[in-house]
Amino acid sequence: MIAELVQLIGLLWQERHRARLAVRPRKRALGAGAEHRLVFVDRLLATLVHLRHGVTHDVLARWFGVDRSTITRAVGEVRPPLTGS
Repeated sequence: MIAELVQLIGLLWQERHRARLAVRPRKRALGAGAEHRLVFVDRLLATLVHLRHGVTHDVLARWFGVDRSTITRAVGEVRPPLTGS
């Protein structure tokens, strides 16, 4: 069940991510820049834990070893495909 959720939401997230990148002209080549420190599965997990249990972004950031802003961005990116908006 989780694998199906990851696959379905992952495809939706990738489409939204690519569309957001295509809106503005690029300053760097595609693929240039820093790698995501939080892979998609971790982004999805952090979002689900936040939505279900109300765990704060600060706590999630410590659990995943990233900055709070990374969690905030991840939740903001993953939540719309989950809710269908």
